[in-house]
Amino acid sequence: MSFIEPIRRWGARLLALSLAACSSSVPQREPSPWPTPVPAPGSTSSPDRGTSPSAATNPKLAPAAASRNWDEFRRQAGQRLVAANPQRSYTGAVPDVLLAIPVITVELNADGSIRRMDVMRHPKQAQDTTQLAMDALRRAAPFGDVTRLPKPWKFSETFLFNDDRLFKPRSLD
Repeated sequence: MSFIEPIRRWGARLLALSLAACSSSVPQREPSPWPTPVPAPGSTSSPDRGTSPSAATNPKLAPAAASRNWDEFRRQAGQRLVAANPQRSYTGAVPDVLLAIPVITVELNADGSIRRMDVMRHPKQAQDTTQLAMDALRRAAPFGDVTRLPKPWKFSETFLFNDDRLFKPRSLD
């Protein structure tokens, strides 16, 4: 028996064990960032029509406080975004590499409700995050009385999406 023969047998066993371990692993499915909406009893609407989750899954928000300036308003709006979207946002450290960074400009009515939204930056990848950001803004509205703030009643929010498609408002970072 040559010196090389035991090494070949050991190498073959090691290769077989490695291949067996790789083939038995179950592929991980990426979790959905959105809970599946459940239609109300007797409802004929389908949950896969692109509708946002039902209002029952969103927390009740207290009326927004009036802001003294636009910096305070942006900070309060960011806090309101996180409060209105607890399963879709994160508050920890921002990862070094982000999945997507959409930027939305929101024009408001006097009562803080959304008049219009414009996308200032579409991400090149994960383009669905733009719609996720707009839906989050709608859930957080109204943002409170803005009549004491200078016109135009507009603000921009940058959404920092991580790999789990959870966002952090840049105003809170």
